[in-house]
Amino acid sequence: MFTDLPKFVFFTGKGGVGKTSLACATTLSLADAGKKVLLVSTDPASNVGQVFETEIGNKITPITKVTGLDAIEINPEEAAAKYRDRIVGPMRGILPEDALRSIEEQLSGACTTEIAAFDEFTALLTDNDLVERYDHVVFDTAPTGHTIRMLKLPGAWSGFLEAGKGDASCLGPLAGLEKQRDRYAAAVDRLSDGATTRLVLVARPRHSALSEVARTSKELAAIGIKNQQLAINGMMPQETGGDALSAALLQRDKDALAGMTSQVAALPRAIFALRAENLVGIGALKRFAAGAPDLISTEPDQTTVHEDFPTLGGLVDDIEQPGKGLVMFMGKGGVGKTTMAAAVAVELAARGHEVLLTTTDPAAHITETLAGDVAGLTVSRIDPVEVTAQYHQHVMATKGKNLDAQGRAMLEEDLRSPCTEEIAVFQAFSRVIRESTKHFVIMDTAPTGHTLLLLDATGSYHRDILRHSDGKQRTRMVTPMMRLQDPEQTKMVIVTLPETTPVLEAAHLQDDLQRAGIAPWGWIINSSLAAAHTTQPLLRQRARSEHQQIDKVRNELCQRYAVVPMQAAEPVGVEKLKSLCVVAKSSVAA
Repeated sequence: MFTDLPKFVFFTGKGGVGKTSLACATTLSLADAGKKVLLVSTDPASNVGQVFETEIGNKITPITKVTGLDAIEINPEEAAAKYRDRIVGPMRGILPEDALRSIEEQLSGACTTEIAAFDEFTALLTDNDLVERYDHVVFDTAPTGHTIRMLKLPGAWSGFLEAGKGDASCLGPLAGLEKQRDRYAAAVDRLSDGATTRLVLVARPRHSALSEVARTSKELAAIGIKNQQLAINGMMPQETGGDALSAALLQRDKDALAGMTSQVAALPRAIFALRAENLVGIGALKRFAAGAPDLISTEPDQTTVHEDFPTLGGLVDDIEQPGKGLVMFMGKGGVGKTTMAAAVAVELAARGHEVLLTTTDPAAHITETLAGDVAGLTVSRIDPVEVTAQYHQHVMATKGKNLDAQGRAMLEEDLRSPCTEEIAVFQAFSRVIRESTKHFVIMDTAPTGHTLLLLDATGSYHRDILRHSDGKQRTRMVTPMMRLQDPEQTKMVIVTLPETTPVLEAAHLQDDLQRAGIAPWGWIINSSLAAAHTTQPLLRQRARSEHQQIDKVRNELCQRYAVVPMQAAEPVGVEKLKSLCVVAKSSVAA
């Protein structure tokens, strides 16, 4: 697995890249070498207990089948709930209910969850009596650079907030945490100590994933966390068995590694092959940790591998019916939102509709995906960097105008949060939303449900307009938020992959949207082996394992969905994008 590991090891990366598998296999390898190890998971999609076939939860639990290994699962959502109660509780009975609801919503986003989880595991990280009982403490999921930067800021957080100098979403969670300041400082120092801490950046061999690793590595190095290692997980094996799909995927992986930035390529690197078997149980983990062949079934197929699922073309049939409208594609990074948005836009234009495709991705990305012009299709771009800079300047010139140096520093840090970009992008999106009353507008990369609800709950443009209009005006007025909440005008499409963590994250996104009064219209399950044709044994076994997640989407999470097969080549260019929509079937689940 990994060599010369220090006392503390953190695994970080996007959902679904295999952090938990690598963390569990690493702890098993260390324990087998006679080390005493504690595994700490702060992953909201944690399945450490399932992997070790032991019920764990929020308590240190011995893994009875592995001598020397203990584990604990910190549930970030439960931690965030306790965190909100600690902040909001003293205000109950003092502030009005609408003000309390606004504060609770401000504390419901990803930043609060990150800090709440950090609050929980810093208690472990800085408990010297506890950590001295172990040779290694392995963390599944590390805090982001944004969270660590906030905790490094000097000054009196609670005084800053209580004086009413700041009301932004990411500052709120730190109110009242003065007592933890010393512990946080010790935790950040320990994270930055290269002699005792290593951070493992986990990624799939994909261009987008490795670009994210490059950004994360640079951000963490800038705040002093420089002892980093790269783990490439899920590399296609060399043995393709003459299968065209397998050979194409292997070449794709090689191209992605060849395209790494020089900074990422310079990191110490470990590469782990794609496995056919699920990494659940001690046996599977030991085979993985040792680099041994996994178990590929040699028995004749008893279950369907390739299946005719509802297609993207069928989804477009349903999207097309009104003849116009807004279609927003949402989902975590790396699931294929840009490709799906471009494919739907190209297909609608090919059917004779006027279509605006707008994106927050770099212009080269969307133009590279299209690789050509399409009659009736217009492409626009919202530059997140540009609109966020404008929003930053506006906030500093208004809210920050009368702050002292300390207050301005804290506000500056808060404006570096992901929420800031989402709000700025939403404002830019609002300017093109009205276009959907005349023709189709396809939006790639939308703000999260939390951000939409935060805008609405804290006196956003939506409420401001309604509050300042008379009753007669109010009946005629349609705000951007109202358009998003109207299923007759807007279709929210969630994009995911047929894997456990991406589906769970997509379900959480759906919950956020529903809290904001927005019901997702449909789902797209992208890059499915179960919908593709392959003869390679490893891929066929993985295809069978996808059915559980596809069934979960179909039976529990939505009424309308499509499955897009894994492509042998990247779907770049108008013709390849159109081919994703060739077969039209009903997309409504039975």
